[in-house]
Amino acid sequence: MAGASRGSRAGGKRGGAAASAAASACVYYATTALLVALCVAGAYFLTSTSSAASAAAAADGDAAGGTVTAYRHTTRSSFAYEVTRERAAPAPPRGAGASAGKAGGESSGNDEDLAEVESQPKSAVAAAAVLDEPHAKPGEESGGGSDEAGMEEERRISAAAMEDVKSEDGDTVAAAGKASAEDAAKEQEAVLEENRDPQLEMPHDQARAAAVDEKNLDGGIEEESNAGQRQREEEQSALDEQGGLRREAQEEPQIDGDERADPQPGEEGEQRQPEEERSNINDQPQNEEQPQNGDGGDGDKPAVSEHREDTDGRSVEDSLVGKAHAEEHRAWATQADQSHWEKDRRDESAGSGERDAGGEEHEWRVCNVKAGADYIPCLDNEKAVKKLRPENFRRYEHRERHCPDEGPTCLVPLPSGYRRPIEWPKSRDRIWYSNVPHTKLVEVKGHQNWVKVSGQYLTFPGGGTQFIHGALHYIDFLEQSARGIAWGKRTRVVLDVGCGVASFGGYLFDRGVATVSFAPKDEHEAQVQMALERGIPAISAVMGSKRLPFPSKAFDLVHCARCRVPWHADGGALLLELNRVLRPGGFFVWSATPVYQKLPEDVEIWKAMTSLTKSMCWELASIKKDRLNGVGVAFYRKPTSNECYEARRRRQPPMCSDDDDPDAAWYIRLNSCMHRVPTGPSERGARWPVDWPRRARAPPYWLSAARGGVYGKPEPEDFAADHEHWRRVVDRSYLNGLGIDWSRVRNVMDMRAAYGGFAAALREKKVWVMNVVNVDAPDTLPVIFERGLFGIYHDWCESFSTYPRTYDLLHADHLFSKTKERCAVLPVVVEVDRVVRPGGGIIVRDEAGAVGEVEKLLRSLHWDVRLTFSKNDQGVLYAEKSDWRPELIEEPA
Repeated sequence: MAGASRGSRAGGKRGGAAASAAASACVYYATTALLVALCVAGAYFLTSTSSAASAAAAADGDAAGGTVTAYRHTTRSSFAYEVTRERAAPAPPRGAGASAGKAGGESSGNDEDLAEVESQPKSAVAAAAVLDEPHAKPGEESGGGSDEAGMEEERRISAAAMEDVKSEDGDTVAAAGKASAEDAAKEQEAVLEENRDPQLEMPHDQARAAAVDEKNLDGGIEEESNAGQRQREEEQSALDEQGGLRREAQEEPQIDGDERADPQPGEEGEQRQPEEERSNINDQPQNEEQPQNGDGGDGDKPAVSEHREDTDGRSVEDSLVGKAHAEEHRAWATQADQSHWEKDRRDESAGSGERDAGGEEHEWRVCNVKAGADYIPCLDNEKAVKKLRPENFRRYEHRERHCPDEGPTCLVPLPSGYRRPIEWPKSRDRIWYSNVPHTKLVEVKGHQNWVKVSGQYLTFPGGGTQFIHGALHYIDFLEQSARGIAWGKRTRVVLDVGCGVASFGGYLFDRGVATVSFAPKDEHEAQVQMALERGIPAISAVMGSKRLPFPSKAFDLVHCARCRVPWHADGGALLLELNRVLRPGGFFVWSATPVYQKLPEDVEIWKAMTSLTKSMCWELASIKKDRLNGVGVAFYRKPTSNECYEARRRRQPPMCSDDDDPDAAWYIRLNSCMHRVPTGPSERGARWPVDWPRRARAPPYWLSAARGGVYGKPEPEDFAADHEHWRRVVDRSYLNGLGIDWSRVRNVMDMRAAYGGFAAALREKKVWVMNVVNVDAPDTLPVIFERGLFGIYHDWCESFSTYPRTYDLLHADHLFSKTKERCAVLPVVVEVDRVVRPGGGIIVRDEAGAVGEVEKLLRSLHWDVRLTFSKNDQGVLYAEKSDWRPELIEEPA
């Protein structure tokens, strides 16, 4: 019995041990099964959450028009950008929608995400303001009625963009994780079947909830697999190498109801605008009132059969507007229309616009030209000058523009020892000699206080040939000598002919006057270059055989102080050109020796000028003697009516024919005739503009509500919308958001101006703006002059008439996308590099594809691209020029 008892006890112990081991195994396998279940549930949950987030982002994106803006940090304070197209989100599995949606809601509302958006540099929101739309009603903004509302809207869009990027990254990771999770799940289910303990089983929903809770405790609802993390890092690295300019919208063009064609011409026999002009009308600043249900958002416009929205987000009237619409826009003919010579030239070179600089990377070389660091391609074309006949030289045609057939693609070298320019206003008095190392003017004009050498500086005492004792005294003397000048009020825009170093224009800034100075690039070397280095507006030009690149009736006053122009020669052809650009009632101020000296030559010239000006009906308002400087000045005034013209006995010079367009100025030969003075109440030039500074913001009286402006609205509304648009963009973005050091900005160029709104918005800054109206754009340059600003006609398929390194800031609003329709982008970017000073910059606002092309070229030129941004296929770029020049030199021609 005892043995049996001991045996039973031993067997019991062995049975208990076996039972205990079995129980331990069950617990082990059950625990393992639970952990596996949690992992499977976690992976499943991540997939559902990513899908839900993608679906929510897609819904938001569809509501906003199908595209979102993704911001991404790059170097410094800049933002690279990426326009992404929405992809259809995978449908969530049954029973998972609610929890996944809840988790997605928690993720989108996460405080950390909001903090990340709010911590983005101001440049992102500021860049968004660049793409603001110009035609909002007063008080309206893009997404709100106030600045605060606008900022809140930007934060909301940014947060949505962040979620979209995360969801897209999650799609890839979740797809990989889902495949591996399904394979693992099959093996784990087999293990569970063998080791299942009913007491340890957990319902699937309960396991999912536990997984969610566990992840929430860890703050890790965005955890992903290591493989997915590595894949994201590789994609991020690829984006960084491409400069943050991947645009899926560019690679896969969006085809929807917004796709547009160029407007078609009106009825047969109507005056038609060229294709460049019509498309240009469409790509101006955006219209904030988006059309709905085919309504253009402008109740007072003529009804049209269709509306569409162009690539810049503006509603544009449909092409089927017929004769009435063609009549509306007839007032905005282009210089290409007006200048028939230019149209022929463009037709001959039409094939050159097909080239694209976006292919192979260009090998940069330094220009190998005689002009060296002062190279102006259209004024230093020795090959073209050699072909001129002797009689051409008598008319100074050798000093006029002779552009090469193809724009140069070489880079202009820096002068030895070049230094960043001295800031305004100190620059008016001195500049670095190493920047303009020329001494001929010092030798020839030093005794007249033009310019002197003082150590490492060129100094400017403020004198001139006719005002040796200083420009300010001379300027005050002129105002006191002729009633009606009133500097800075009635007289605002002045043309200074043969300007020298432009001290006259430089000191007129103190009187609130904007002066365009010009002189030829001739034996008086670098006078215009010195003016621009000082921070004074000037261009290289000559009065020769062609009209000046300005519209008619533009300048309030024209000044000539010993400008060496033979006004009386060739039937007074050159003086008649001044008559064309002078406003009716404006002054021609002639400070020259024939006015006050009695030498035989001077007496003959005075007689000829007296006869010529009388036949032109110019009134000799007064002749005054400046006793301090010992010079005399004659003040002539252009008539304000046609009575004198009709009363002339001898009709010389003749009146121009009715079909002679006084505003045609691009490569138009001089015509020795006079245009009639406008007298109708709504004709431009019939009345003097309102006094400055009200003139800057007041729509010109001759703009008509019966005609459409360049953006399609009635002209006065168009003008006002443009003014408000650029005021917002400059205040919100350009002055603070782009990182521009405005203390170093003096010379500014708007490369594609419309009404001059950008320049008007900078009126309070100590800068001046050269407004360039392109020859293929609506001719709005008369509006710019009417509002007290100045500008010039130009074709960016050619070089600009200025020295290298003469502008601190260029502004290009939809310039490159329009120019590339006619010529290659590469030479235009090279011209930008030539014109901008080292340390200066350019703001590009254009279609995203054009911005990307320009950015690629600027980076290859070693420019510092400080900011890129896009929204709705529109991009903004800000870049600064470095001192880099290539080592290779161009092969001699």
